[in-house]
Amino acid sequence: MTGSSTPRTRFAPSPSGYLHIGGARTALFNFLYARRHGGVFILRVEDTDRERSTDASIAAIIESLEWLDIAWDEGPYFQSQRTAVYVAEAERLLREGRAYPCWCTGDELEAKRFKALAEGRKPVYDGTCRDRVAAPGDAERPHTVRFRGPKDGATVIDDLVKGRVVFQNAELDDLIILRSDRTPTYNFCVVVDDAEMRISHVLRGDDHLANTPRQILLYQALGYDLPAFGHVPLILGPDKARLSKRHGAMAVTAYRDLGFLPEAVVNYLARLGWSHGDQEIFTRDELVAAFNVEAIGKSAGVFDVEKMRWVNWCHLKALAPDALVRAAHPYIAAAGLPVPGDDAWLARALVTLQERAQTLVELVASGRYYLTDDIVIDPAAAAKFLTPAIAGPLHSLRDALASPGDWTVETITAAFHRVLAEHELKLGKLAQPVRVAVTGGTASPGIFEVLDILGRERTLARLDAALGRIS
Repeated sequence: MTGSSTPRTRFAPSPSGYLHIGGARTALFNFLYARRHGGVFILRVEDTDRERSTDASIAAIIESLEWLDIAWDEGPYFQSQRTAVYVAEAERLLREGRAYPCWCTGDELEAKRFKALAEGRKPVYDGTCRDRVAAPGDAERPHTVRFRGPKDGATVIDDLVKGRVVFQNAELDDLIILRSDRTPTYNFCVVVDDAEMRISHVLRGDDHLANTPRQILLYQALGYDLPAFGHVPLILGPDKARLSKRHGAMAVTAYRDLGFLPEAVVNYLARLGWSHGDQEIFTRDELVAAFNVEAIGKSAGVFDVEKMRWVNWCHLKALAPDALVRAAHPYIAAAGLPVPGDDAWLARALVTLQERAQTLVELVASGRYYLTDDIVIDPAAAAKFLTPAIAGPLHSLRDALASPGDWTVETITAAFHRVLAEHELKLGKLAQPVRVAVTGGTASPGIFEVLDILGRERTLARLDAALGRIS
């Protein structure tokens, strides 16, 4: 363990693309652990691969973390700005005999790899240069620097999630720590950074497990304290294959664009591989208070977008009216609809739809008839409900609603009941044609409530248009 008494965790993405669901969950687990224990959460961008790393990817990752409100306490640090630190530590290992120069060319290494595979051996480096005595002029020739790892014994990981994992050192090759152009490699940078940043706990995907014994040996060679390691099972698709785009895996920000709430995505990701009894829905504070590494499962989580939609629905229906309005504003604009200037009116409208939609996109789409008078009446609904037989009752209702007086749910209800009695109709026989006339479809919140929110002027205009359509 590191010498720090305060837990220090980190999220260290490689900026070669967007932040996906798996990466977001890794960031979240590290964030929650740090918050749970009063620790520090660090963001480090591992951008040493300059061919694949892009500024756009860095911006996308930061945007995603900010949307999820996974706030870091230190950073972002960039490995590309720390090359001198890595080179200095590699040179220290060279001086101490814990690393050595390797003059094997790329073609030679490829030939060794093919030979090992043909002979049924693991294609690890065969140590050609491990004990080679440098010849005159060798220092000027292009060469890499390799770590001189032990060839006997075993490296043991007491993993926080997987338990004890043992690797035989004989199966670990001497990895390159500096390339021939003097740029450092991933495994070496990670160790130096985690040590210098005093990382106490490394929680990451179990696709990194094979790197860990090599990194532990580097920690030991450099004289660093070891962090605690926890390797979290990967997220799988419904077919139990590794999660990919064909399963619906997208950038985290794509779920934002689809109308998911950040607190719902955080809730779903936390429960995707971590358990806390039968509780499914958590606030942010509840997650921080409850999170513990011991409850991370050993088996892979299966991504289920329908389950995430349900979690989103639970969070969406729990929003207070003012929060619902703030959340809906950008989606109203994105749908090309006018954003009302009256937030109090908009809150009344959205609350009627709140439990009927699973996402903010669905919420806005279902309430289009509130937001614009440019509604399109479903032809099938019109054919079924806007018929000549209903014209008389609809005329009577239109006149009753046009009468001077208060416009409230109570007065609207009373007008309906007078017309129903006059024409000897049941409520559904009149309510459904009115619903089609004012909303364009056959599904909406209670019709009295809808008319109350629309107001007298807009209601009468739509009834007149429906009557014109009938005639």
